[in-house]
Amino acid sequence: MTFRWESSNFEREHLEVFMFLFGPVGPMELLLIVLIIVIIFGARKLPELGKSLGEGIKNFKKSISSKDKDDETLKGEKKPPSED
Repeated sequence: MTFRWESSNFEREHLEVFMFLFGPVGPMELLLIVLIIVIIFGARKLPELGKSLGEGIKNFKKSISSKDKDDETLKGEKKPPSED
């Protein structure tokens, strides 16, 4: 089973505006972005920055998966009968 992304016209219009304003991002643009990041943060801070970013992503994924597990356990529980 394949998943097909169905986007709305609103999303397509925003993508077209983004591509018009910024254009495709090529290797030279990525190199420039990395150079600016190195200048701003410094070469010594980059490993620490990468580590904290990775831990943040890991914690985010963990919280999302725990929320999914909580939702599954709530679906499995039966609701008590209402007393009228």
